[in-house]
Amino acid sequence: MSCSVYLIKSKIDDSFYVGISENPKKRLLEHNSGKLKITSKRKPYELIYSKEYMDYKSARKHEIWLKKKSTMYKNKLAQLAPPELGGVK
Repeated sequence: MSCSVYLIKSKIDDSFYVGISENPKKRLLEHNSGKLKITSKRKPYELIYSKEYMDYKSARKHEIWLKKKSTMYKNKLAQLAPPELGGVK
């Protein structure tokens, strides 16, 4: 089972949320629908980064690592992301 680590950015206040999902695009729809209490107050979000892993354990390790990174780092990551994920490149 493959899993992806994803990074979404609020269009309201530019805050970030890091998560893990089998389908990041579907998960983004859930975040934007207000289904998830943790992100419901800052919607809408845009997907700006996603990286796929072959197993949950590897993805979880990356997710924990990315959550600890600064906002400045996440903004740089957003700029380096491919255009289809919202990056500027």
